[in-house]
Amino acid sequence: MKTLITNIGELTTNAPVPEHAAAGDDRCGTLHDAAVLIDGDRIAWVGPAAEAPDADEAIDAEGRAVIPGFVDSHSHLVFGGDRAAEFEARMQGQKYAAGGIRSTVAATRAATDDELRIRLRGFLDEMLAQGTTTVEIKSGYGLDVATEERLLRLAAEVTPEVTFLGAHVVPAEYADRGDDYVDLVTGEMLDACAPHAKWIDVFCETGAFTVPQSRRVLEAGIARGLQPRVHASQLGPGEGVQLAVELGAASIDHGTYLTDDDVTALAGSETVLTLLPGVEFSTRQPYPDARRLIDAGVRVAIACDTNPGSSFTSSMPFCIAVAVRDMRMTVAEAIHAATAGGAAALRRTDIGRIAPGMRADLVLLKSPSRVHLAYRPGVPLVDAVWKDGVRAV
Repeated sequence: MKTLITNIGELTTNAPVPEHAAAGDDRCGTLHDAAVLIDGDRIAWVGPAAEAPDADEAIDAEGRAVIPGFVDSHSHLVFGGDRAAEFEARMQGQKYAAGGIRSTVAATRAATDDELRIRLRGFLDEMLAQGTTTVEIKSGYGLDVATEERLLRLAAEVTPEVTFLGAHVVPAEYADRGDDYVDLVTGEMLDACAPHAKWIDVFCETGAFTVPQSRRVLEAGIARGLQPRVHASQLGPGEGVQLAVELGAASIDHGTYLTDDDVTALAGSETVLTLLPGVEFSTRQPYPDARRLIDAGVRVAIACDTNPGSSFTSSMPFCIAVAVRDMRMTVAEAIHAATAGGAAALRRTDIGRIAPGMRADLVLLKSPSRVHLAYRPGVPLVDAVWKDGVRAV
């Protein structure tokens, strides 16, 4: 089955130098008056609408914009309970702290698999309706062997991008015994969880895990064949960025507080810095200066960090709008970060771009330009979504 989407007013390809691009087009590899041919689950052809090949089905975009499906490379979608009261208190002046995670742990442990599965599917439906076609999902709300294993097992039902985050915080039963908990994470828990995961992650932060503890967690995961990612520099500056770069982590996530040395290390590495605008919005922490990072040569991604404590949004368009307004990104940079940047953070070469051979993950907007995603914040602008060549929305 071949499907042609034609009469596209503005096509964001993210191709480096598209053959038919006009002079001066940005990093998004923009084409105008374009068309895309889908064959099965892949993109077969991209180019001017006037030169489009024949297809079994033709869809008229009516001059509207098409972008790649969003790649959300950081989420925590499997959990129980709610922390609305914590959010309300924070809006009244209480500071965000990592310890709030423990309340979600209690609710998650008490939830059944079916309860967690239904909620997970609901979040995925929300994301798909807003243009997200690829999502990474972390554990981290079980913090015991049995619950961490089932969170990863449920996540693996819906995505290949599954991350073991047993080292999210030290659970209450291990209070003041962080090293003992790391023994559990790197031993019995890792044995149970590794078969369901692709990635290993750790919250390297004051109130969570020290640098030596974080190193133990990451190196144990690497030894089991998992690839490293790191939460760091969210609550204050630290050595997490340097550790991530040293160990070849695919991404360092948050990066709210970065030193000049951190920026230099990231710019000289393959590690992607994943920015999480919803976190700063929901915690009233200072926004990272993406302009500083991009100008220094750091590769950045944007993700939602959907979770009940610090960023309970599943909307990539919202995060793009915040990144443009408060992180000093251009719209083109933000769109690129939410698509090709997310793909890089997951070390995927088959998503995040619209080019022959790529997976056919595309979003048709209700607007003539991608700029409207930031220009009209909060407005539902996604008209249709194709995932693996199948129209899903």
